[in-house]
Amino acid sequence: MLKNLKLSQKFNILLLAVFLGAVILSGSAFSALLNHNAEREVTAKANLLLQTMLSVRQYTLTQVNPELAPRLETEEQFLPQTAPGYSAREVMEDLRKNADYSDFFYKEATLNPTNLRDKADPFESQLVEKFRQEAKLKELTGYRTSPAGDLFYIARPIKIEKESCLRCHSTPEAAPKSQLVSYGRENGFGWKLNEIVGAQIISVPASGIINNAGRAILLFIGILAIAFALAMLVINWLLRQTVIRPLNKMAKAANEVSMGNMDASFEQTSDDEIGNLSEAFNRMKTSLIMAMKMLGRGE
Repeated sequence: MLKNLKLSQKFNILLLAVFLGAVILSGSAFSALLNHNAEREVTAKANLLLQTMLSVRQYTLTQVNPELAPRLETEEQFLPQTAPGYSAREVMEDLRKNADYSDFFYKEATLNPTNLRDKADPFESQLVEKFRQEAKLKELTGYRTSPAGDLFYIARPIKIEKESCLRCHSTPEAAPKSQLVSYGRENGFGWKLNEIVGAQIISVPASGIINNAGRAILLFIGILAIAFALAMLVINWLLRQTVIRPLNKMAKAANEVSMGNMDASFEQTSDDEIGNLSEAFNRMKTSLIMAMKMLGRGE
């Protein structure tokens, strides 16, 4: 099939094959780089928010809880502000009132929570169970779908490491009376020391960053295609001017010589391969004329 094509067509097919190979290789490399950078950006946002929530928890635990804990026995209603997890969740909910953070989520997903607002959903329960099965596992990351789009999450286990935590979660009899009034005796009990009871999960939107990466890839491929098209136009013009047109003239001259027109000639003043071929053609024509004259004398 290729042997029936003109030189320019063969050359364009070769260029197209090279272009497609370059697009596939460079596109794959660029896509991997952008996706990696996008994931790093999303991870950085998630880690920043998670560290912020951990700081809120620590502040509540060390400064707010000691001030309010004595009132748990005297107040009629439980003071949720004494719970570090409650404070972190409330801070995040206030942050989500800002439109720029409306799709950011923080939850201390628990299998058996005191406040049912913290009850782990099926997806979160799977994460908690994974932490329970693999004690050395410190963090899980990945993507999950939501009505807000794809979310990137970071999850860390919640482990009961202090005896003081069991006061509110061991048995109803040991819990503050105000806690029983507010939340009842059915939920949030039976926890044990060193047991993983839940997972801290921070979720940040990933769709926008990933979509931006996708648009950047398409833009890159588009620019590459335009650059290749311009390069093909320039190369084809140069090929026609420096190779194809001289070869066509030489072929025409050779055809006329073969028909007996010895006045036909082809001149190429360049020093490239086409110029060398032109000199060889003219020498061949001279040799042919001399041979014909010698044959004429022999007759």
